[in-house]
Amino acid sequence: MSSSQNPWLEPVEPTLPEISAPEIAAPKFPLWSGWDVVHIALLMFLSPFLLFFIVGAVARRFFYHGVGWAQLAQEPVIALLAELLAYLVVLALMVMLIEGKYHVQFGDAIQWRWPAHRTFAMVGLGVALLFGLQGIAHFLPIPKDVPFDQFFKRPLDAYLTSIFAVSLGPLMEELFFRGFLYPVLARRMGIPISILLTSLLFGLLHAMQLGFAWGPILIIFLVGVVLTIVRAVSNSVASSFLVHVAYNGTLTVLTLVATSGFRHMERLNQ
Repeated sequence: MSSSQNPWLEPVEPTLPEISAPEIAAPKFPLWSGWDVVHIALLMFLSPFLLFFIVGAVARRFFYHGVGWAQLAQEPVIALLAELLAYLVVLALMVMLIEGKYHVQFGDAIQWRWPAHRTFAMVGLGVALLFGLQGIAHFLPIPKDVPFDQFFKRPLDAYLTSIFAVSLGPLMEELFFRGFLYPVLARRMGIPISILLTSLLFGLLHAMQLGFAWGPILIIFLVGVVLTIVRAVSNSVASSFLVHVAYNGTLTVLTLVATSGFRHMERLNQ
């Protein structure tokens, strides 16, 4: 007798097992690995030397006939052009890494986040940082001349160096140190240690330009500490970039005033 014929038996409706929707993990930050940072670092710091020889070979062929490589290395225009080309290559590969490998927009991935309502505050911080550290520098052994001073001895060199110091130079340094390196270190070691390590490497990057003098390197290290703290607190690489540009811009103006580069440019503008 079927259940429909037996009033004491209720029909059993078939049940299907519940299928829960798969959990989608939120993308981790940073997306890239430490090895990605190592590859970018090698390219960023070695490619200028390779491109120096390429640019130098072209310059010797057409403009610097009979000039030796040692003398050519003292030409700021050659060094700046090689670094410019190297940075453009590295920037393109940074974008390709993020958008090609991880399929995320570059600005979002590195947390660029332009501080629309704090732009002037970041610029003011950069200027104040420069003057504050100049006060500290009076108590440190700062050499009268460092290799970087040669970039301000001629008007063309001074112009090009000044433009580079407030544009592509700080942009690439912020993208690498505060955009790529700091997040990886912070994920592995925590924020305080990552700030110190990022700043230390940032200072060592400028050691050759400063003649390996520990006083100026310490100043650059302190600059790196402030820049990395700004980036950590604001979660914005654009904020540390603005502070960096303001610091470099103020320092460049003071350097031009204190060197023959400023006097040469005055004559050109008369």
